[in-house]
Amino acid sequence: MNSHTQKTVDFIHGLSFDHIEGKRAALSIRALTDTLGVAVGGSTTDLSRIIRSHAVGHFAAGPATKPAHLFCDGRPVSAAGAALANGMTIDALDAHDGLKPTKGHVGCGVVASLMALAEANGVTSGHDLLTALVVGYEVGSRAGIALHATVSDYHTSGAWIALGAAAMGARLMGLASEQTLEALGIEEYHGPRSQMMRCIDHPTMVKDGSGWGAMAGVSGAYLARDGFTGAPAISLTEPEVRPMWDDIGNRWYIAEQYIKLYPVCRWAQPAVEAALALKRKHAIVASSIARIDVTTFAEAARLTARHPATTEEAQYSLPFPLAAALVYDTVGAKDVAQEGLTDPVTRPLRDLIHMRTAERYDAEFPARRFADVAITLKDGTVLKSAPTEAIGDPEDAVDKATIDAKFHSLAKPVLGAERAAILHAAIEAIEHDGDFSHLISALSEPV
Repeated sequence: MNSHTQKTVDFIHGLSFDHIEGKRAALSIRALTDTLGVAVGGSTTDLSRIIRSHAVGHFAAGPATKPAHLFCDGRPVSAAGAALANGMTIDALDAHDGLKPTKGHVGCGVVASLMALAEANGVTSGHDLLTALVVGYEVGSRAGIALHATVSDYHTSGAWIALGAAAMGARLMGLASEQTLEALGIEEYHGPRSQMMRCIDHPTMVKDGSGWGAMAGVSGAYLARDGFTGAPAISLTEPEVRPMWDDIGNRWYIAEQYIKLYPVCRWAQPAVEAALALKRKHAIVASSIARIDVTTFAEAARLTARHPATTEEAQYSLPFPLAAALVYDTVGAKDVAQEGLTDPVTRPLRDLIHMRTAERYDAEFPARRFADVAITLKDGTVLKSAPTEAIGDPEDAVDKATIDAKFHSLAKPVLGAERAAILHAAIEAIEHDGDFSHLISALSEPV
């Protein structure tokens, strides 16, 4: 085992709550609050309903381990089945956090895996839960950066979520160092390296592979515990990726996650913010608009669906949320749900949107994501925005009040105000070594 690999294994098993208490513990609570709010919102989608029924039918809990429970559902399944279904429930609503260098996400799959592993392995300490969550974010984030640096294909987030989930499983089950390496090797080999841009161009329920990566990571930890061996995780062990792992325990990627304010692809959100800034500044009325020109980076310009037939198409669109924002001043879960898809008010605006790319914005991606918007009014006036980025980037992080408000905006319509408040309180209590079982019961009770 080389030195940086040993350092990573030591981090997985040796990180203590004392190392994260304070700011990083607060970031863990932020991640849980944000991601579990998205989970509740995502539980109403067809994607979630189908995958939960699939988990019950095909991932039943066996005699070897305790079961885990499905979010907002309550049915027991295996830990791997819960990671799969709950991860895809979170991913069903594209409002969860992400990391710019990976061009994707880790939290949706890591949170789902953590909850499943903790419940199935009898973890009750809130401090243990938060510390394991940090391990998942740190290993998963670095794995994503390393995979992008060593593999030419742009693959989905499930590829690195698998390694973050395996690391948490190794920690929570107390695997030996060699077993931990086997778990990571199993998961790097089996993680879903699906082609991300295929889902961008043809949005469907497969989305970002997050739930599948979570399921693979949880399974890999159990397999390694039982003696299954895996190919070396070259995104960890190869000399060329050493710089991505040498700073583990010093640089904290959990602090570098962006937060989404809208349940649509992050790439569309700079254009949404630019349009909203123009609307606020000039008091634009949607009916006065004759044309909307968006200049952005190439990946965002591929989000072309104007009149989506499904929520997945709406979430991977730029014209759709931009039109909704100009009419309603925001984009919410209801806007990408079925009733929003057929909204007769936003529909005409979508056809007025024209997109083009700019080399200057392409050069900044993925470290920064820019768009600018020009709105031509029916009287001939042209209003132009400045180059704009999405709100919620780590360089200008949103505050706790914004996270809490987002949580309740997603949870209250599904759970009701009282139960949403109970779930929020259970998440907050984890930081004070609260009993994890309270959070599980508040989250898994059927809606």
